[in-house]
Amino acid sequence: METKPREKYEALVVGAGIAGLTAALYLSRQNVRTLVISLDLGGQLVLAPEIQNYPGFKSIDGFSLAKKVEEQARAFGAEIKFDEAVGIYEEDGGFVIRTSTGGEYWGEVLILAFGKKPKELGVPGEAEFKGRGVSYCATCDAPLFKGKKVVLVGFGHSGVEAASMLSDVAETVYWVFPSRAPGGEEGVARSVASRPNVVLMPESRILEIRGDSRVREVVVETPEGVKTIGADGVFVEIGYEPKTDIAARLVKLNEKGEIKVDKLCRTSKEGVFAAGDVTDIPYKQAVISAGMGAIAALSAYAYLMKKRGKKVSVIGDWKHFKVDEREKGPSGLFLAPP
Repeated sequence: METKPREKYEALVVGAGIAGLTAALYLSRQNVRTLVISLDLGGQLVLAPEIQNYPGFKSIDGFSLAKKVEEQARAFGAEIKFDEAVGIYEEDGGFVIRTSTGGEYWGEVLILAFGKKPKELGVPGEAEFKGRGVSYCATCDAPLFKGKKVVLVGFGHSGVEAASMLSDVAETVYWVFPSRAPGGEEGVARSVASRPNVVLMPESRILEIRGDSRVREVVVETPEGVKTIGADGVFVEIGYEPKTDIAARLVKLNEKGEIKVDKLCRTSKEGVFAAGDVTDIPYKQAVISAGMGAIAALSAYAYLMKKRGKKVSVIGDWKHFKVDEREKGPSGLFLAPP
């Protein structure tokens, strides 16, 4: 695939879960030109229909929480591109991210916050049509398929949620799942399955995705035989898994494939930071991931300032700063000569 002209940023963030979005928020508030690259919005957070332990909210669903942080980050200038990072390497004193659609982006610092990535089907045509009809986030992309025919592969809670969202907008939803029942909460699943535009395809699996410039049809193996379904899109909602292989040559991983970080979210590679579920921090909670995103961003900012010959320091608590002829940054940090 022909690559597009390379775009340059001060900071690149891989992942738009709560960790990556928080990092983007903190960096953009420091006037750092920041780009977030992610296949979807919210990551695993969107699988949570209700969160009751995130400070400031008595109850909120995962997608709404991610959306709020996304809006904050964008308001301060952060850019977000929904694309898949397929390669990361060093170049020209910084780091380059290559995406599945041929994009290349360079940044002085890099924050890895991609958590766990959506599981793929591994069938012919899937990789070819990513972003051209194949989606891993019904919450993000369902509105794009209003009045169209789609195939959904999903089971359990995430499958039911995706089927509900898609059936609200699509003309027809062909719901493919491997078991006799779709799973999830029985009452909700039954209600969604009974909608007139939902076609259940139990004990089935996708064999191939076909098309031209985008998805046109899907080949499905069913108990009655192989069927070819005309469709405009394919939604894959089968869970998440760690995929740190694109960073394995850049940073050190533990035996679980998680990125090793210190208390400042620094990795083994200078200029590369990591936050959230992708790291070796044992507590996988949204609030912890958000905190790590903030730490990674502030550490990345300090690293950038050091490269520019300035020193960043926080003196005492937030009520007891001393300016001492230093230039104050927009978020309470101070820039000073080394």
